[in-house]
Amino acid sequence: MSSLKTKLARKIEEHRPRTTRLVKEFGNVKVGDVTIEQAIGGARSVKCLVTDISYLDPMEGIRFRGYTIPETMAALPKPAGKDYPYVEAFWYLLLTGDVPTMEETMEIIEDMKKRSDVPSYVWDVLKAMPKESHPMAMFNTAILVMQKESKFAKFYEEGFNKMTAWDTMYEDSMDLLARLPEIAAFIYRYKYKGGDIIANPKQDMGTNFAKMMGIDAPYDDVARMYFILHSDHESGNASAHTTHLVASTLSDAYYSLSAGMDALAGPLHGLANQEVLRWLQGVMDKLDGQEPTEAMMKQFVEDTLNSGQVIPGFGHAVLRKTDPRYQSQREFCEKHLPNDKIFKYVDMLYRVVPDILLAHGKAKNPWPNVDAQSGVIQWFYGITEYDFYTVMFGVGRAIGVLANITWDRGLGYALERPKSLTTAMLEDIAAKG
Repeated sequence: MSSLKTKLARKIEEHRPRTTRLVKEFGNVKVGDVTIEQAIGGARSVKCLVTDISYLDPMEGIRFRGYTIPETMAALPKPAGKDYPYVEAFWYLLLTGDVPTMEETMEIIEDMKKRSDVPSYVWDVLKAMPKESHPMAMFNTAILVMQKESKFAKFYEEGFNKMTAWDTMYEDSMDLLARLPEIAAFIYRYKYKGGDIIANPKQDMGTNFAKMMGIDAPYDDVARMYFILHSDHESGNASAHTTHLVASTLSDAYYSLSAGMDALAGPLHGLANQEVLRWLQGVMDKLDGQEPTEAMMKQFVEDTLNSGQVIPGFGHAVLRKTDPRYQSQREFCEKHLPNDKIFKYVDMLYRVVPDILLAHGKAKNPWPNVDAQSGVIQWFYGITEYDFYTVMFGVGRAIGVLANITWDRGLGYALERPKSLTTAMLEDIAAKG
């Protein structure tokens, strides 16, 4: 058993009594009230899910196992000469809450290398799909078709034991994470470049993904940064919640992750980054590609808002400051592509939009979110196919959701089944109070 799995087993055993005690001794304690607006409006901000993997702080942004994004990037082991940590080390952190040593990180990398062979039938299925299929449909199909490999499914058939069910969920999650980068890169090369990939499983995930995509350094750091930043965002976002919901039925990681990726493919979730980039390029066209000045951009933003339109990529339902995920990508851009024309527009928007939004009273949070910049970096490195951006988002998101459902299984979380009300019931409640 690997040191990561050994540590995870110990952490789960130590944590179980905490959950058991809360349910047994404090099960009737109210966490919060639900309003009619929340019931109709998608359960926004209803406190009814539990995760220790990440937490979204309104002022500090996402915390991974208690670490802010800058703290996470600084604490985890990095490849020599690189600015961003090993993705495999980040996986260790999400599972255990501990920062791995370099030795522990190398052990995970070696373990994933042994699991990285994608079954040949996956390629057969993908090649049988129409080439005009959306890359997310191809990505989800590849995940689902591998379900026959599920170790948890075999474990369940042989006799389910609630106390050890996390073990095979962990195994499935490791297998999936080891294969997803190659599947994603294959879809890109096959669909858009008309060729296969050249994988190098001797490399870490970031380096191997960059090589499979055919993009030179520092794109390997882009991959590490991108996968980490998009990994988890509490458990209530659509892709994380869908994965958790399906896993709560005792579905395996393949069924659960595929469902989560279906949610990620929605225009209100994972497609936002490509919509922002498309809008940015439209701004450049309207301004005839001129070098943006502060006065020019202020006028454009004012005109846009006065026409009833919004500024994509600004504002966030929870955050009340600049999204640290945006800030991390901004630092990369300032170092590696300061003279890129699209980044200059992003930079100028960052300088002028917040004050204007505040003056117009348009947003509780007028600051940019992660989607305001992520597509810009991909475009700079030659990935100009918008539809593929969500697939890369999916590789990153898998890290967080698979860590979550491994722990869900470890703590024996119940089948999720909220209670519904009719509109008439809500009207009666409103009339009484």
